[in-house]
Amino acid sequence: MGLYSTADGSLGIPGGNLPTFGPNPSTPGQPIPNGGFAYFPGFNLKYKIDWMYTGGVQVEQPIYLGGKIRAAYKMAKLGKEIAQLNETLTATEVILRTEQAYAQVVKAKEMQKVATTYHALLKELQKTVENAHKHGLKPQNDVLKVMVRLNESELSLRKAENALRLASMNLCHLIGKPLHTPIRVSDNLPIVQSQSTASAADITNRPEYAILNQQTAIAKQKVRLERSELLPKIGVRASYDYIHGLDLNDSPFFDQGGFTALLNVSVPLFHFGQRIHKVKAAKAQWEQTKLEQENLNEQMMLELTQAANNLEEARLESELAERSLQQAEENMRVSRKQYDVGLETLTDHMETQTLWQQAYETKVHTHFQYYLAHIAYLKATGQLVSTEK
Repeated sequence: MGLYSTADGSLGIPGGNLPTFGPNPSTPGQPIPNGGFAYFPGFNLKYKIDWMYTGGVQVEQPIYLGGKIRAAYKMAKLGKEIAQLNETLTATEVILRTEQAYAQVVKAKEMQKVATTYHALLKELQKTVENAHKHGLKPQNDVLKVMVRLNESELSLRKAENALRLASMNLCHLIGKPLHTPIRVSDNLPIVQSQSTASAADITNRPEYAILNQQTAIAKQKVRLERSELLPKIGVRASYDYIHGLDLNDSPFFDQGGFTALLNVSVPLFHFGQRIHKVKAAKAQWEQTKLEQENLNEQMMLELTQAANNLEEARLESELAERSLQQAEENMRVSRKQYDVGLETLTDHMETQTLWQQAYETKVHTHFQYYLAHIAYLKATGQLVSTEK
């Protein structure tokens, strides 16, 4: 802080002989002139304010604040951990969507393969029927039946190509690539490890579970933070101050510093119940947080149980679809032999081809659903995490 003033001036007292006094024997305490003199030289005092400034440094160090500092530190630490867990949770959601999009591309590619194979079977059957018709062994009606099925298969093939294109664009969108970037994926989905019975007993690895724990811990520290306002507080304070200015006879009158130290003890006595109510409100919020944690934990357990059931059902459905496809392939092979020797009609043979196509598509779909159920189970158990650091 500084002050500037142009005020200045002087003060002088002339010198001379000044009378002296001595004690009064008759009246103690009232001196009387003794006829002597004392010489006073006089003085001249010049002052100039000009610049005056003062400054200081103050340091405060709390020693005990009723646990407020420790509670605030723990709350900040828990908040940082929650932020990290939220990052993990977001990464898990991104991985889940990416895995689903990748599986959709593999499924679309496999469906295109099914449509292509079925179309090739019909093309081969068309040649066989047309040759038989040329030699008078088959009626024109059989040729038309095959052509109808062939037209239907061409439409299915086009739909499969479009589905693959859209699935690839969706995957490009999720991984940050231009939509029309060519993408190569595996011909099959990753193999799901066989499990006799999916476990549905542990949710502690999920980031949501850890976030709920940290939120409850923060609510507990909030109670301690509010309670600290009811307790005594102790602190120390130290300061150093300096002042300079006011010239007297061309010499600074103020030109010094000083150091002070203070021990401060504050004891709250009466606060009209305001702080007590804050503590009660914090306790109520803590209890509410614990109830919400219990409720959400139960919901996660239900989600995990459902995911385990879905995984087990999808595994069985996939195995049955694989078995049905093998049976449909054998049925189509036998049907072709019987058709070639004239023991089966064209309609029945084309029906076996259609059944094979449906079984193949069902197998692809069930494998796709099995993989999605596996990914959902990994997320429900907290195992769907990124391996990159």
